[in-house]
Amino acid sequence: MTEMTLVEAVRAALARAMEDDPAVLLLGEDIGPDGGVFRATEGLWQRFGRDRVRDTPLSEAGLAGAAVGLAVQGFRPVAEIQFQGFIHPALDQIANHAARMRNRTRGRLTCPLVLRAPFGAGVHAPEHHSESIEALFAHIPGLKVVIPSSPAQAYGLLLSAIRDPDPVVFFEPKRLYRASRQEVAEDGAGLPLGRASLLRQGRDLTIVTWGASVKECQEAAQDLAEGGISAEILDLATLKPYDAPAVLASVRKTGRCVIVHEAPRTGGFGAEIAACIAEEALEALLAPVRRVAAPDIIPPLARLEHLYLPGAAQITAAAREVMSWH
Repeated sequence: MTEMTLVEAVRAALARAMEDDPAVLLLGEDIGPDGGVFRATEGLWQRFGRDRVRDTPLSEAGLAGAAVGLAVQGFRPVAEIQFQGFIHPALDQIANHAARMRNRTRGRLTCPLVLRAPFGAGVHAPEHHSESIEALFAHIPGLKVVIPSSPAQAYGLLLSAIRDPDPVVFFEPKRLYRASRQEVAEDGAGLPLGRASLLRQGRDLTIVTWGASVKECQEAAQDLAEGGISAEILDLATLKPYDAPAVLASVRKTGRCVIVHEAPRTGGFGAEIAACIAEEALEALLAPVRRVAAPDIIPPLARLEHLYLPGAAQITAAAREVMSWH
């Protein structure tokens, strides 16, 4: 067991995957000698050589296209987009090629690539560096969408993503990169994709969340507990496919649900979860499902981030609101 930050766990998973499988290659802007903008690949260029850790030109479309080409030829590329906000030029390659390759070739070809990108606000970044657009990718058939919230999750989920036969978009909450440390077993074991993590048992209401919002949900659950309200926390970890059975089982137990995400409210993935609960567990609800999310605006600059990000106080207020229904 080694104590790591989340970004160190990402690096450890990349190193283990490259040790285990010579087909694993890393691609990205400044990921070589510089180790990436957040140092997620620091030391890997020196360790594995420039043939397996390749700096690419400043072109997200070219980077994604190269990853698709490598993947269909038997490699397992892991491509890094410096910030999620820069990913849009790569959407053609991701949505129209990587995600469709298995279907297009009737299974003759697969596309085992991973596209990594740091995302989210909270680190005082400028414009185009603070987006949370995970719902856009969850809407694309053929993609898996994974978002770790802890070092142990990052290590295990990234290994599973790299070993998956189909394309995986792996979004890393950058405000958690160095926020805490956790013991991680560097044993090469992956965590299953598509399975939620039960972070806290509760009897009165269910809080469903993922990514960096896990931190505020845990703070809110502690505040609620001091007032006698027992909140259960589910961290989805994978949005596509997400663990609907775990969500429904928890909601049927508690009868109430608050969904929390950092992305803007309209069209956010929380709406999909709320719809699923309405369709499959309406009879169990004791109160309407509530969503706590960012407003429908472009993420503001540093001074206003604290007003943009959903905080523990907002989550607590939503939880108390659903608890007021009898």
